[in-house]
Amino acid sequence: MTKAIVINKTADQGLTEVLKFLLENNRVKGVFTLKKINKEGDVSYSLITNADDLKDSVPFYPLMPVNAAKILSRFTLKGPSNVPIVAVLKPCELRAFIELVKREQGSLENLFFISSTCAGVFPLEMAKERSIGKNLSKYFEKIKKLEILDDLRPVCRSCEEFVPYNADMTVKLIGENIDKKSIIFLNTKKAEKLVEGIKLDVSEKDLDKKTLDNFKSKRAEEKKKIFADIDNKTNGIDGLIDLFGRCIGCHACREACPICYCKLCEFDSSDCEYKPSNYEIELRKRGGLRVPPGTVYYHLGRLDHVSISCVGCGACEDVCPVDIPLSAIFKKIGESVQKVFDYIPGRAPKEDLPITTFEKEELKEFEE
Repeated sequence: MTKAIVINKTADQGLTEVLKFLLENNRVKGVFTLKKINKEGDVSYSLITNADDLKDSVPFYPLMPVNAAKILSRFTLKGPSNVPIVAVLKPCELRAFIELVKREQGSLENLFFISSTCAGVFPLEMAKERSIGKNLSKYFEKIKKLEILDDLRPVCRSCEEFVPYNADMTVKLIGENIDKKSIIFLNTKKAEKLVEGIKLDVSEKDLDKKTLDNFKSKRAEEKKKIFADIDNKTNGIDGLIDLFGRCIGCHACREACPICYCKLCEFDSSDCEYKPSNYEIELRKRGGLRVPPGTVYYHLGRLDHVSISCVGCGACEDVCPVDIPLSAIFKKIGESVQKVFDYIPGRAPKEDLPITTFEKEELKEFEE
């Protein structure tokens, strides 16, 4: 059992009330969360320091404009925040930020985290079409009934890591009447201290593991379908060429990925530029050459670089202009690599990255 705050308001309204208390009582100096930015209902991550501006916050709006880990990394790259900030993140965003911190691309100091049992987000395409608003009621109904909405990002429909790690507070969304009630679990002593004196009901609650396990089994079945489809599409080198051959070399997937942080990517360096002699050799061998060249090499290189820390957020696929199923490919490869090392990215801040450690007896089953 864990201490929890219960508020008879929607999940968004309930959490906003808590966030307002934190700002007004100087428990924190800023709130990082999703916020409406215009009358059309578009949203963006914002850092809010005025409690009155929280009226436009929508912390659980089912959209990921960008993986928030990238923004927090920029905030804290040159040093930690000087004042306490509370950040409302989705579980995969929180895990991605932990992975960046391990790579010295951010700091956890003076940051408090609020997350939720995440039901997933809609693709960015629906935001551009402004069709999310009309689907919100259906989204909330599916959450209550432990059902998976078909319109969500594919990786969201198949994500089994929807309960956050390392969150100071967790808002229970899945399996709850979130349009009527908000339940906020206080997971850490820091969280309990933050809300001391709040004039709301604080009692012992259970996150209801049985309900969440039920939902997880549905996600697992969805993942089997998505992975089976990817297996068919990536069967052998010809399958990879067929999929990655559609790439136009824009590298938008790299820019959207929270784990890709290099200032100069190897694939944008002079080392990867084709010389005239390279073109001549390829043309002699094939009689023709697709431009840009090296797209398969680029994606295999990214898989090699980020697979151990891929959190399956789906940001890469969401920005791909030629609809390559990147998130499913990276999720499948990422999970297979992570399983070898018994590693879940973002599970624990003090858990070393497998690529930075050496064990004498490691990977014996793969030795010849």
